[in-house]
Amino acid sequence: MDRLVFDIETKNSFDDVGGRENLKDLEVSVVAVYSYDEDKYFSFEEHELPSLGEMLKRAKLIIGFASKRFDIPVLAKYFNFNVASIPHYDILEEVEGKLGRRIGLGILAEANVGAGKTGHGMEAIDLYRRGKMEKLKEYCVNDVKITKAIFDLIREKGYLWIPDRNTSQMKKLELPYKEEESPQGQLL
Repeated sequence: MDRLVFDIETKNSFDDVGGRENLKDLEVSVVAVYSYDEDKYFSFEEHELPSLGEMLKRAKLIIGFASKRFDIPVLAKYFNFNVASIPHYDILEEVEGKLGRRIGLGILAEANVGAGKTGHGMEAIDLYRRGKMEKLKEYCVNDVKITKAIFDLIREKGYLWIPDRNTSQMKKLELPYKEEESPQGQLL
């Protein structure tokens, strides 16, 4: 069974659907995924989501950033199975639980992997509205690459560097992560 790193972009914003309380009314424009089993990146437009659904059904773990509170609730309506029931590692949830506050993906990426985001969510909506689907896919895949790099650091080192808000100092945030092994000694 596969481990998948994923991110979604939407066609519309919170303003378009009447606020954050209407999160489930957002519509997917693109989903990008990295498959550890295939060592490959994929992107899916809304009409291709059934193929994504098949990948998700085979996943033993999904990994995202703010994905439990954003991506999964938006994606849920597109599948005839409970996508929220797939084992899930949400990097932001883990960081927030230990740090006591939220921190952006771009800030974490710059502090830990030396690369930042290439844009933000509103730019992604604009790309969709202008029909720039290849640029939108590139943007979404880039976020998955960053999320994967951060997850790999957590798996390998057990910590991330967090920049202090008021100084140029970095704080080491312990984030222990343990892969489960099968009885045959293979990573699950």
